[in-house]
Amino acid sequence: MIIKTELDKKYKEIELHVCNEDVTDKVKEIVGELHEIFDESLQGVDEKGNRCQLRPAEIVSFYSEGQRVIALGGREKYIVQNKLYELEEEFGKSLFIRISKSEIVNVKKIKSLDMSITGTIRVIMKNDYETYVSRRNVARIKERLAKSTEREAAANMKGGRK
Repeated sequence: MIIKTELDKKYKEIELHVCNEDVTDKVKEIVGELHEIFDESLQGVDEKGNRCQLRPAEIVSFYSEGQRVIALGGREKYIVQNKLYELEEEFGKSLFIRISKSEIVNVKKIKSLDMSITGTIRVIMKNDYETYVSRRNVARIKERLAKSTEREAAANMKGGRK
């Protein structure tokens, strides 16, 4: 990967270009991450009733509680108007994965997985929040995490970023 910085007065705002000969998984991943960083936000309401802008990359988990969808930040909870499937469609390709019928978690916020209970996975997030992968989603999460690990290993073998 080559990263260039071009400074010129003709640019009135920052432009990012992703160039490659074909649309690959890596290109899709990079574009997805750029969108996460720069233009995606959600409206949320905190526990005091204040409206907030939430950045999906900072959210640990989205889960349904009754008829509401809750966004779990570090230790804070926010009510969001989106439905869980909408959040999964919008952010699921690069950032979130469904672990049960009622929850999606941020893959980058996973601290560890406990597979000591036969047939299930306990997920421990970086903020120490614990949740469980439903049996129907165990194979999917293992596959997704294996792919993430392979990409990270390949990037490290290439020497990281240039």
